[in-house]
Order: sequence, then C-alpha cells, then structure tokens
Amino acid sequence: MHSVFDHGTAPNVSNAFNMAAHVLRCANQAPTKPALEILTPDGATILTYQQLERSIRGIATGLLNRGLSAGDRVLLRLDNTPEFPLAYLACIAVDLVPVPTAAQLTGHEVEKLCKTVNPSLIIASPGVPLPEASVCDVIFAETLVTYHDLPPAEFALGDPNRLAYIIFTSGTSGVQRAVCHAHRAILARQMMFDGWYGLNRDDRVMHAGAFNWTYTLGTGLMDPWTMGATALIPQPGTPASALFELLNTHRATIFAAAPGVYRQMLKGDTQLKMPHLRHGLSAGEKLPEDLRADWEHATSTPIFEAFGMSECSTFISGAPDRPAPLHTLGRPQNGRRVAVLAADGQPAPLGSEGELAVSTDDLGLMLGYLNAEAETKSRTSGQWFRTGDSASMDQSGAITYHGRTDDMMNAGGFRVSPIEVESALIQHGDVQECAVVEVQVKADVSVIAAFYVSQSDPGASVLEQWLSGQLARYKMPRIFTAVTEIPRGANNKILRRKLREEWEENH
Repeated sequence: MHSVFDHGTAPNVSNAFNMAAHVLRCANQAPTKPALEILTPDGATILTYQQLERSIRGIATGLLNRGLSAGDRVLLRLDNTPEFPLAYLACIAVDLVPVPTAAQLTGHEVEKLCKTVNPSLIIASPGVPLPEASVCDVIFAETLVTYHDLPPAEFALGDPNRLAYIIFTSGTSGVQRAVCHAHRAILARQMMFDGWYGLNRDDRVMHAGAFNWTYTLGTGLMDPWTMGATALIPQPGTPASALFELLNTHRATIFAAAPGVYRQMLKGDTQLKMPHLRHGLSAGEKLPEDLRADWEHATSTPIFEAFGMSECSTFISGAPDRPAPLHTLGRPQNGRRVAVLAADGQPAPLGSEGELAVSTDDLGLMLGYLNAEAETKSRTSGQWFRTGDSASMDQSGAITYHGRTDDMMNAGGFRVSPIEVESALIQHGDVQECAVVEVQVKADVSVIAAFYVSQSDPGASVLEQWLSGQLARYKMPRIFTAVTEIPRGANNKILRRKLREEWEENH
C-alpha cells in the first residue's frame, strides 16, 4: 500500500463569493452577540457582530474614497492592534489585496518587499518601521478609526479563485516569496472546525498571540467569526502568567497558543483548575511531547496540534474526536488529500520516509508565488504540491514528521532561510565566510546559530549590532561562533547538517 490519504469531501463554493462576507455571515443572525472581547485584568472591551461588520465595511468605504480600486495592494504595517484584522477584512471585502507583514521587519526589509508587491497604500501603526524610500501613500491606524462609521461598502462578489490576499514566506533561495491566496482559501479553514478545533457556535476561543500574527488572525479571529463563536484576545502586553486567570474569568472553552506560551504558563504551577476549558490548540512549531504531557497533567485538558504552511494553511491535525497517535502530527483533515512522495515523485510505500505533499486541488492551496512562476512549478509534482517537509504515513493516515528536506529554520513559528541571514552577515568587512543553521540547545528548544570565518574576529556583540539594522529580531542568530573553516561538499555546497551535528555533539 502507498502513502496516500484521501479523507472526505471539501465544502462547496459559490461562483459569487467573497471571503470577508463569508467570515461575517453571522452578523445578521446574531448582531448583538460579542464577536471580539479584548481582555484586561479589570474586564473586557467588547465588539459585537454588528459593530464588527459595520467597522469593517466602513473602513472599506474609507479606502475606496481614497481612490483605491479592485486589485490594488495594501501593505499592512500594523502592530498588535485590533485595527489589523479590521483593515485586513476591509480590503478583502471590496477586492483590495491586503499584504500583512511582520511588525518586527526593518525598514530595509520592508523596502525590498514593496519592490515585489508594488503597494498602492501602506497602513501603519506609529513607530513601526516603514520603507526607507517613499513608495506610496501612507495612512496611520488612527485614520482607520475615523472610517468605522462611514456608510458600509457593498461586498464585492466574484470568482472564488481570484486573488484575495498575499502573505510572505521565506524562500529556500534566501528571498522572501510573496504567496498569493484566493478567496476560496477561507473554505479550507472550515475543514479545521471538526478536523482540529472541535469548534461550535457557543465556544469562546481565546488566542494568546498578537492581533498581527497570522496564526491569531486565522485560528483566533476569522475562524470563530465564521462559526459565529466569540473570539477572546488578551490586551497587548499581557504576560503569560496572567493567562490562566483570564481563561477562567472569561470562561474560555478553547485556548490557542504556540508551544512556548504553554511552557511559560506552566512555570511554577503543577495543578491548575480549568472548569470551562475543553482543550488547547497548538501550531507554529512542533509541540514537544513532554510539554503536552505536563499541560495535560496540570490542567486535565488535552492539546491538539496542527501542521501547515504559508502556502496551504494547516491541513494535518489531531482533534477531540480523532486524537493524534503518540509522536505523530495527526491525520489529514476532512476534505484533504495528502501523500508522502518518494524521490521519483510517486507515493512512497506506507511507513517509509518521503516528502509530504498536498493535492493541487486543495481549496487552501495558494494560487502561486507572485512573479515567480518557475519556483511555483518547481514545487509541483503531477497532482501534488511538495511541502519540503520529510514525513512518513501509517495505515491509519497518521503522519510522523521527520524535519525539513532543505535547510530552512524555524524561529518561533516563522520559517527563516539561512541564505537570507548569511547574505546579511557576509557583508560585514571582517567576515570572510559564514553559515547559519538551527541548533538544538535543549531537548525541545532550538535557536539560530551563525558560524563564521574571520581574520580579526569582531565578536558576537559587533556582529549582532551589524545585523540588527538589516534583519527582523526573529531572524537574528542567538549564537555566534568563530571557526577556522566552513565545511563544504564536493560541489562546494555548505554542509549545514555537519555544522549542526558537530555543535550539538560538543554542547
């Protein structure tokens, strides 16, 4: 038998479709129900479904009044503020194309992204780095607030396969790739409701992430709103130590976070009563089994993990009615078709390691990389889109993850190309050669490490300062090590695995 899992059928999609209208479809059914509660130690700021829809459609009107038209791209440079999801959905409502970007990016990095997407407008929070050169008009978050009560724009309906939004992901070449997604992508998220969340309309879903993180945007906001549930987001700056009290006080039934947040929450506590919580959700990076066990012991609630990528969201997971077997990621969600491919591009035998792939017919699969048709095609093998992740599949369809097939690194849920970091580091005058890899410093903790050859070693602090003006903080190496040479193979390719293995063996 071969490693192909075809599970159920995908949702139907209308030919007159709009992603934002789909997310806000419950506004007419329950206008006074809380859609979003921003949690504080003293209570919550509440936005009802009626207010949510009105604010989004009002912002859409404000953007159109500025002369923008369908297809124009809007770069979002917003920090941890509710204006981020409002602006995002407002753009999509009227066929503008939002391009969310990480607030941590430097102005130099943002300028390079602008050259790729050519935005017509930038929406920014004060203090968030902007392009060093003027590329288009800029408005700030406080201007969006003045748009909330404008007459509501009509939703633009059309082909579900048309472009809805663009997100950036690190490419293996070291250049960040602009990933183009269609309006239909929101229907793929619907497959997570049973396949991961166990979500229902009465749920109160609390997400520990920032508003401007795509994990929060999808799992913490858009998915609860699509179902008609209530999204709970702690106010910016809330420490992990305060999350337990917020979960209980605000009667959260589902909690979503990255693995690091779960670990921080458990520090100093072994037994934590959670009377309302049914379970937790984890994504962004691999959930260590010891952390899962510690959480379940402390709270008597399980954590269900999901696996995905920028090009296809999450498509493999455990769920309340179908938990993942131990040491696996879980199984493909209902409506997904997933395979493990051998080197020849054909499905590998069950149990053997190969490259994880998802069907090119998947509703959540990207339209392609912007201005990179060759790279888009290179990721496709017949009817399969290759993820670049190594995995194996058992008879039940459960997927065991074996790591990346390339040298891509994971930094707190962000994929980072070593080539991008190396390209910045090598520009320092005292660095002759360098290589960057992800190394394991504890059983379940990995960091980015830079190895470099230098005639006159400038030291870690100097190199860190050098990189700080060129790279976002999450891309920065945490370890700098001077070496006499960078190991290379017969074709002069850097042997990053050898560097990693040698460092881990000696530390």
